[in-house]
Amino acid sequence: MLQQTQVDRVVPKYHEFLSRYPTFEALANAPLGEVTRAWYPLGYNIRPVRLHSIACETVERYGGRLPDEPEALQQFKGIGRYTAGAIATFAYGKAAPILDTNVARVLHRIFLKKGDAKKQRARLWALSEQLIPSNDAYDFNQGLMDFGAMVCTARQPLCPACPMKRLCKSYPFATVPVRRGTRKPGRGRRGGSNGR
Repeated sequence: MLQQTQVDRVVPKYHEFLSRYPTFEALANAPLGEVTRAWYPLGYNIRPVRLHSIACETVERYGGRLPDEPEALQQFKGIGRYTAGAIATFAYGKAAPILDTNVARVLHRIFLKKGDAKKQRARLWALSEQLIPSNDAYDFNQGLMDFGAMVCTARQPLCPACPMKRLCKSYPFATVPVRRGTRKPGRGRRGGSNGR
């Protein structure tokens, strides 16, 4: 529900949706038209259609319990690699890699620096997979997402305060603001389509 939608709009709809459809069975048994009306006005109306389809398949093939393995989750229409990893990690505590926008930016800046992050997607997935700890994937993935959202941001990253700056391949080229609208001399300039 949060994809491209503000949190304050999502929270009441989230509670309403879950109270109306508390289980996969309840969602699967509801008419699709009712489900899409319950989703309104969040937009991206393919999402309730996909959720309904996932609920139906979960009930039919898995007895009402969503699988916990990323490979099985990716067999559902509408669940890609990132969503499968997020479900496996956050719902089931599995050591599954994730690669959302924030995680991709952090990994790209710290480990790769050069090139377009979108073109290096396979390398970023491999990094995410290598780094994931087997015993605390939930906190690791959540921390990486939060770190990208709060410290290693797309615009105006907090490079001087970053605990990763000694390892970061992008830090030597970081633009570091010193006062309103001015930049520290002698630093390179971040730029490019990937928010670096």
